[in-house]
Amino acid sequence: MRKTSLVMAGLLASVSPVCAEEAPIVVTAPGGAIDLDEAREIDPQALDIAGKRDLGRALERTVPGLTLAESTGNPWQAAITWRGFSASALQGAEQGMAVYLDGVRFNQPFGDVVLLDVVPEMALANAQLNDANPVLGRNTLAGSLLLTTHDGVSLSGLRLQADVDTVGSLGGSASLGLGDKADNLLVVAEARHDDGWRVASPSTLKRVFAKGVHDAGTWGIEVQGLAADTDLTGNGVAPVELLAAKWNAVFTTPDVTHTRFARLVAAPWIAAGETGRIELRTHWQTLTRKSANGDLADFGACEDDAGYLCLGDDDEFEEPLLANGARVVNDPAVDDYAVFNRGRERTRSGGAMLQWLDERETENGTRRFAVGASWERARTRFTATTELGELEEDRSVEGLGLLLTSEEGGITPVDVVTRMSDLALFASAEVPLTPALTVEAGGRWSRNTVKLDDRLGDALDGSHRFSRLNPSIEFDYAVGADVHATAGFALTSRNPTPAELSCADPESPCTLANFFIADPPLKAMTARNWHAGLSGGANAFGAALTWRVNGWRSDTKNDIRMIASEVRGRAYFANLGESRRQGIEASADWRQGGWRLSGSYAFTDAKFRQDFAVSSPSNPEADEDGLVEVQRGDRLPGVPRHSVNLYAGRAGRGWELGLAMRARSGQVLVGDEGNDNAKTPAYAVFDMMGRVEVAPGIELAAELRNMFDRHYVTMGTFSEIDEIELAEAPGADNPRAYAPGAPRRLTVSVRARF
Repeated sequence: MRKTSLVMAGLLASVSPVCAEEAPIVVTAPGGAIDLDEAREIDPQALDIAGKRDLGRALERTVPGLTLAESTGNPWQAAITWRGFSASALQGAEQGMAVYLDGVRFNQPFGDVVLLDVVPEMALANAQLNDANPVLGRNTLAGSLLLTTHDGVSLSGLRLQADVDTVGSLGGSASLGLGDKADNLLVVAEARHDDGWRVASPSTLKRVFAKGVHDAGTWGIEVQGLAADTDLTGNGVAPVELLAAKWNAVFTTPDVTHTRFARLVAAPWIAAGETGRIELRTHWQTLTRKSANGDLADFGACEDDAGYLCLGDDDEFEEPLLANGARVVNDPAVDDYAVFNRGRERTRSGGAMLQWLDERETENGTRRFAVGASWERARTRFTATTELGELEEDRSVEGLGLLLTSEEGGITPVDVVTRMSDLALFASAEVPLTPALTVEAGGRWSRNTVKLDDRLGDALDGSHRFSRLNPSIEFDYAVGADVHATAGFALTSRNPTPAELSCADPESPCTLANFFIADPPLKAMTARNWHAGLSGGANAFGAALTWRVNGWRSDTKNDIRMIASEVRGRAYFANLGESRRQGIEASADWRQGGWRLSGSYAFTDAKFRQDFAVSSPSNPEADEDGLVEVQRGDRLPGVPRHSVNLYAGRAGRGWELGLAMRARSGQVLVGDEGNDNAKTPAYAVFDMMGRVEVAPGIELAAELRNMFDRHYVTMGTFSEIDEIELAEAPGADNPRAYAPGAPRRLTVSVRARF
């Protein structure tokens, strides 16, 4: 099937065939224009519709079945959940999506997490969500998200934007684009402070992005830099009875993360013949993340001597706590002990991708080839400590200055260095066999190694290697002039990350997936992906209709899951059997004049395919050992089964007004893999947005989110509240805990272009 080519400079896909002397610089992800016809595209209009950029919300409104799960309560730490997998900033999520920014992998190498808070949103020109394909790199279990930035031509001139909302968020950006197609420069700066709608939940973000492009016709180069400094507060889920009494309440505080990120990219290219080119994409980046989390602790008077503190549970406290080698005294003046978990991650990474791309017209259609290699290397040093704390009346934690260990290793400091390298060879081909039938094939061979060096001993020392060859094939057929059919298969995989490999021992669990105790081997997770679909369009009476229906299935083996430990606040990673994710997605878009109506529906069926038992001690249905029995056919937690998006809008000369609805069915609670408890409530939330040009080059925009002020939740789990008296909800004993959705919020923005 002939694919639409994208010609914007910096786009993450190939362009229409041109002569060598006319070839523009094009930044591509591995494989160039692979799977372009199946991709879901979020264009600048979708990104800008609310007046200020919000990548996550634009994806949620546009892509059938995609949901934002705000488990931390912070919008910049939201997990993008699609087809039962996630792109998340948190360890332990079902990571399964590769993210690229201007052709460079954006998943952070230590834990494969995706940090939305450092994405330069105001510089984004386009976002593209692809189906699972191994050519696009490791961890494409659900698919890949390709992000593209503007250049000095597409975002030319001086542009200013400022916004304020009713919750206490104030932000703005400035961009300057200079030059022409041959030589241009773009600089973008963003800053924001948000008080947060929940108690004690402020965030501050600062980002700077710059890109320079030189296009000499037969060769070119692009150089770009990104720097970000963010302070985020994500106070997580709260017990349901606490939320019922006070919707913006938090359980315990603080939970803060300070991130500093910098990245440099250089991308030279040279024409190879009349229809081909050779591209080199190199990058270097540094990431420093510091976290401080105040939480409850299972500490109490020791069974053998009540004058000292021990680690344990309500029934018995037998593992002595130590500080500086001595036992910790039990202070009778402290009513409730707690902990301050602090972690520091510092990663230095870099890599390169070299590929040859060729695209030419034949009598049957466009033929494309891509062959290349990529290499990535990363070094991370992670340190972590646990400080003894006291729980105050407002449920904040005050540090007491003692750094803890325990005799049997349940609590221990960490200082580990991990080294990861990834070498891959990939190739893809799109060959039109007839004017109606095209075949696409691709493959990726990779060798991934992870080495761990324990700076405090040898418990963490280890070396792991993963090698795989993953193929894909797809057939595209033009049923008629306006109807196209597609069907394909892809084998994809996800290797255990350094973070997961270092946290896989149930006898020595990790604190909130940030501590690393021992490294029993984990296996690589694999997914067999099938998909088939129909798409088409029609034009009549001045109206345009496009539609698409597709079905998909992903069967995974060796699922890597985070398992709750019997020790409060601790967990470990393990391979747990097989699962199946499958579904149907349908969407339609109708436009006539200035009117637009669009809608999408997704059915996602995500189930376990093997029986097993899993630890979930906070689950009220767990047995006396804290175990939950999972049976084949039980649904995966955190995945809405049904989702609906609707949009109605009208645009005129210099103005636009739209109304959007997002509805999601209930989810199984995280920690309820056995499906023994009630799901989270279903919800439907309405947003209204509009913009108007008040003067030449001056635009006023507004967005009213959750216009009916609906209380809704984006995920649920369990918490232990039996030992804490909630002043807002006396006598609370329900262990269910929700991530509450944000209340009604009006944002007003003004944008100027000179």
